[in-house]
Amino acid sequence: MMTEHALEQWINPRVTEIQISGIRKISNLVANYKDAITLTIGQPDFPTPDHVMRAAERAIAAGRTTYTPNAGLLELRQAAAAFVSRKYGLNYDPAEEIIITAGASQALDITLRTILTEGCEVILPGPIYPGYEPIVRLCGAVPVYVDTAASGFKLTAELLEPYLTERTRAVVMCYPSNPTGRVLGLRETEDLARLLADKNVFVVSDEIYSELVYEAPHVSIATMPGMRERTIVINGLSKSHSMTGWRVGFTLAPAYLARHMLKVHQYNVTCASSISQYAAIEALTSGIDDAEPMKREYVRRRDFVYDRLVDMGFELAKPEGAFYLFPSIRRFGLPSMEFAMKLLDERKLAVVSGDAFSPYGEGYIRISYAYSMEQLEQAMERLDAFVKSR
Repeated sequence: MMTEHALEQWINPRVTEIQISGIRKISNLVANYKDAITLTIGQPDFPTPDHVMRAAERAIAAGRTTYTPNAGLLELRQAAAAFVSRKYGLNYDPAEEIIITAGASQALDITLRTILTEGCEVILPGPIYPGYEPIVRLCGAVPVYVDTAASGFKLTAELLEPYLTERTRAVVMCYPSNPTGRVLGLRETEDLARLLADKNVFVVSDEIYSELVYEAPHVSIATMPGMRERTIVINGLSKSHSMTGWRVGFTLAPAYLARHMLKVHQYNVTCASSISQYAAIEALTSGIDDAEPMKREYVRRRDFVYDRLVDMGFELAKPEGAFYLFPSIRRFGLPSMEFAMKLLDERKLAVVSGDAFSPYGEGYIRISYAYSMEQLEQAMERLDAFVKSR
């Protein structure tokens, strides 16, 4: 049992008020259930590509284990610039506008700590990945949620406009979405750009799932007129190349902003792992299309799980990207955490309660289909049995 230490009173209250991620709360409980199936973690079940692993081995053998430049190896920044240019039409100077980070999470941290000040507001489309609000609060800023349920979990210009005030410092966009899998199309992105292009507001566009878009090409708001100079694009290799543990992310931002972000990054981690950076060069060059076979398999899994959920009577929007589904559980009359716990207790199936993704996720659960078809088939059988028992 943990006891309070006398010095605990001096811990930064912004830290003590932060809660452990609801995603981890559920996933950590699974270890206590023998033979449980978990559909909780957003981690590709594919191995890191062999050629990327070999590049890391060569870097180790060559002794490339020293600090790199703070912003990352120039060769890697050049590879990242070429990758996003070819894939999404984004054009950034690798010497001045790209920073290699310790994953997309650290990229978000240095971005928000650079642009936020005490009392300013950050608009978050809810439901949303729980990693943004804690950083906003640690910066002394105020998260302002927009409920996107009415628009099929898409942030639209119509929904956003009433929330823009003189206190608004940034709008977070995160599409493809975790937890809903929804994607903004070209017209929706153009509408948002028209609204924001003349506002003194930053846009933080988290595009970590950009390679996992199924029906149409990924569209970045930074490509829209007037948006490049106010947008920070966040990306990385965790989802596209199944490199979660390598911790390689990157920021793309105009030079006037990137030079200040680099200062925060320098005093935060100095630089990303050298070995991971050499592996990332291989991933972004020889492995530029490594996501394609994974994407095809995700589509197959998505269609299977979606069809099964519909057959069970769940209401949900069909995701166009990422690897999540976000079905409504309102008909069961249970809070989402209670639903998730009963499902785990009774059927040994772990999903994430929707309230982990802000209050606007209440009444839903998140299901990750980044698991094998065998696991998904067994999971759907257990969920079906649970539903029929209610």
